Amino acid sequence: MSAVSRPAQRTVLFDFDGVLLRGDAFGEFVRAHLRRERWRQVLGLLLAVPVLPTLPFTRRWVVRMFIFATLVGLSEARYRTRATAFGATLARQPRRFHRAALTQLRRHLAAGDAVMIVTGCEETLVRSIFDELGLKGLPLLASRLKPGRLGMRVDLYNVGLNKVRSLQAAGVSPPWHVAYGDSHWDLPMLREAGEAVLVNATPKWCKKVERVLGRSVTRVHWH
Repeated sequence: MSAVSRPAQRTVLFDFDGVLLRGDAFGEFVRAHLRRERWRQVLGLLLAVPVLPTLPFTRRWVVRMFIFATLVGLSEARYRTRATAFGATLARQPRRFHRAALTQLRRHLAAGDAVMIVTGCEETLVRSIFDELGLKGLPLLASRLKPGRLGMRVDLYNVGLNKVRSLQAAGVSPPWHVAYGDSHWDLPMLREAGEAVLVNATPKWCKKVERVLGRSVTRVHWH
C-alpha cells in the first residue's frame, strides 16, 4: 500500500498592533509609565523641545525622546518586570483585542498551520500578553531592547523590511502562505505572501496596497 502524502504545513504570519490588538501596546506602556513617574514625563518634554519645530514633518524624534525618558535608568531586570506585569494586565482587558482575529489565529493553529507573530511591538511585552492569553510558546519575532549605559535602548526595531529579514534569520524564507497586516510597515511582509490579508483597512488604503503589490488582497473587518 502506498503511503498517503500529507499536505505541506502552511506558514501563517500575523502582525500584532492593529491586527490582534486594538491600538499600540508599547505606546500604552510608555504612556502608563510616564504617568506613573511624572519626572519621566517632564524629562521627555525637555528632550522633545529642541525637535518640536520638526513636528509638522516627522514625529519620529519626538517619539524617540519620550521612549528614552521612559527607559532611562531602567536595568534589564526592572524593565522586564514592568513590561511583563503591564502585558499581563493588558491581556486581561478583553475589549482591547479583536475577538475575531484571535479566533482566526486559533483556527490556523487547530488546522496545523505554522503560525508566527511578526510585530514591531517589544518582545518582552508582547510575549507576556500571549502568555496571559493562554498562547504560551507561540513563535514570535518582535522588536528588541538591550541594556545601555543610561538604561534600556533599541536593539532591533522590527518593522518594514526588518520583518522580512527577521523571518529569514529565523529560517522562514519567502514566500509564505498567508500574512495579516494593517499598515505600511507590513507591506514587505505582505508582498511575499501567497495571500495578503488587510485588516480593517479603508477602501482607499486597500486600493493603494493593491497598486503597490500589483495584485488583489483579501480584506477582513474584525471587531
